[in-house]
Amino acid sequence: MNDLRINGERLWASLMELAKIGATPKGGVKRLALTDLDKQGRDLVVGWGKEAGMSITVDQIGNVFMRREGRNPALAPIMTGSHIDTQPTGGKFDGNYGVLAGLEVVRTLNDRGITTEAPVEVAFWTNEEGSRFVPVMMGSGVFCGAFSLETAYAAKDTEGKSVRDELARIGYMGEQVPGQHPIGAYFETHIEQGPVLEDADKVIGVVPAVMGLSWYDCVVTGMEAHAGPTPMGLRKDALQVSTHIMQEVVKIANRYPPYGRGTVGMVQLFPNSRNVIPGEVKFSIDLRNVNDELLNTMHEEMLAFIDKTRSDSGLAISIERVSYYPPCPFHPDCVGAVREATAQLGYSTMDVVSGAGHDAIYAARLAPAGMIFVPCKDGISHNEIEDAKPDHLEAGCNVLLHAMLARAKVVAS
Repeated sequence: MNDLRINGERLWASLMELAKIGATPKGGVKRLALTDLDKQGRDLVVGWGKEAGMSITVDQIGNVFMRREGRNPALAPIMTGSHIDTQPTGGKFDGNYGVLAGLEVVRTLNDRGITTEAPVEVAFWTNEEGSRFVPVMMGSGVFCGAFSLETAYAAKDTEGKSVRDELARIGYMGEQVPGQHPIGAYFETHIEQGPVLEDADKVIGVVPAVMGLSWYDCVVTGMEAHAGPTPMGLRKDALQVSTHIMQEVVKIANRYPPYGRGTVGMVQLFPNSRNVIPGEVKFSIDLRNVNDELLNTMHEEMLAFIDKTRSDSGLAISIERVSYYPPCPFHPDCVGAVREATAQLGYSTMDVVSGAGHDAIYAARLAPAGMIFVPCKDGISHNEIEDAKPDHLEAGCNVLLHAMLARAKVVAS
């Protein structure tokens, strides 16, 4: 099996063909979940799966599982996958690569007449991006029980259209109960969506874990007043107090390298007038790190700083945690399979902890899981100019092939 390789040209051609559905003028893709374009993309990928001899199962939240049978159908399948929905200004590779890399693995096994002991499956999950419906990673979240099917069904887009109605409309409301589909192990290949691999000139990122994140809404309330007559020492300037907190968010992240992250990405200012001292500022805080201990330490330090700032400034400051995803360490066996496949194939490599969420996080709650990263140009993703080199995509798919075979086991001919 050491000389077994996928067909890189076929993988690239499939990616480019799928990218035509929802193509944008700048070279990206807009294919939002459960739209007519999503249906076209689903139909294309399902058609390819059927051409490869795979059976198709769709569950009640629209997750699609394409199965290549193994010698022992009673074994739980070795699964790979990702998503094919995109951001409004998405690229050709985010999610799509993970699905079509799985399809290419199956096509390669077919080409070589290889039988596996366990079945091999390719999944694509509903509404991973969360750009039309929330919550994000909806399909895999329902599958693993993170939230209920009814909660997902009730979600509506900005036009008031519900997930339930749109699933039925495009013909992808299946019968299987989410979570009743077994998984023996799960692998996901993905562009890195960051600049680390490219900066280090490495081809494969072995992903030992995904960072946990805490999201907060912070509101600082002062008193709006005229910018001219009000002396500096008598002001209750909500913005100046807010900037101290914002700077501390960054300082906290820098205190816990290499995976500490601290971001203020959204700010709302009232009354937002040139010559009025701001009376209220609302802003987001995003803290991330690789394990619960570090993330909790960052959380506690931020709360302590806000308490001190509230006392020192005399202003009212509220802080509410609005979302929390715990860190997700991947299974040592799956991480090891990726590492061994990379070494066997001779690709340059490094460990990369993921800072973004992926369906593998939820799959990891039910089965051993692991991820494979490949570089993307300038680390850019969620952008129409997102790009990746064909040889890097081919390399990642080769690693996926050998990692999956290590778990599925090749039947001796």
